[in-house]
Amino acid sequence: MSQPSVLAVVGVGLIGGSFAAALRRAGRVGRVLGVGRNAQSLQRAVDLGLIDEAVSAEEAARRADMIMLATPVGSLGAVLARMRPHLRAGTVLTDAGSTKAEVVEAARAALGDRLSCFVPGHPIAGAERTGPEAADALLYQGRTVVLTPLPENPPEALDAVRAAWQACGAAVIDMDADTHDRVLASVSHMPHLLSAVYMAQVAAAPDAAQRLALAGSGFRDFTRIAAGSAEMWRDIFLSNRPALLAELAEVRTMLDQAEAALRQGDGATLHDMLEHAASARRNWRKEPQ
Repeated sequence: MSQPSVLAVVGVGLIGGSFAAALRRAGRVGRVLGVGRNAQSLQRAVDLGLIDEAVSAEEAARRADMIMLATPVGSLGAVLARMRPHLRAGTVLTDAGSTKAEVVEAARAALGDRLSCFVPGHPIAGAERTGPEAADALLYQGRTVVLTPLPENPPEALDAVRAAWQACGAAVIDMDADTHDRVLASVSHMPHLLSAVYMAQVAAAPDAAQRLALAGSGFRDFTRIAAGSAEMWRDIFLSNRPALLAELAEVRTMLDQAEAALRQGDGATLHDMLEHAASARRNWRKEPQ
């Protein structure tokens, strides 16, 4: 199967809605089915043209050629279990979860001997917006999508998912699930945790209103991602807990070093730390537009 003729999207928000919109824009999908828990959101997705109709998970499994699961990682196993008895031969499933080892484990438990049809994936793209209104057909242009193929995946299933993401404008790379989770704990999950914890600390202060009234661009940029979906990020943090805890220990070590330099009035150490960070950030690749 080179392209899906009927696509089902479970979770028609930023990620799933953008996937559907991008494939529709590329002319690579015929009919789009939407699955979700919120009837109002599904109707909004229909109104916006992201999906053609809202259906149950079971109906999606019976009709779709490709199914994208863009749900919080904690609910993926239950959705797959509902779909399994109804899956047609040849249907390909994939996901957009930000962690992969636990997703693979959940898929293995839910799908059993049908696991081969599930190709785990993760688009490295997102925004603080949520819901169908956040969907953007250009979200994946120039972005990277990581696939963590399973030994059970037949080449045609992997090729179908890879081709779909490439039609969205993304570059696709393969990686094993454990490596993915360790790296993403550092460069994706930890930034969100730090942003959210800092935002919570400011919001809990007795003079929070005054602080927020004076906050400028630095505060805005650092806290932007704290506005993301609490349910989604809760599940990501818990799913990738070992890697995130290891990363948190390393961040705490750096914070301890900075605190010690402040207490001692050690300007040279502070300068070296700031200069090293500034140089690393300046030399990082340009952010995609």
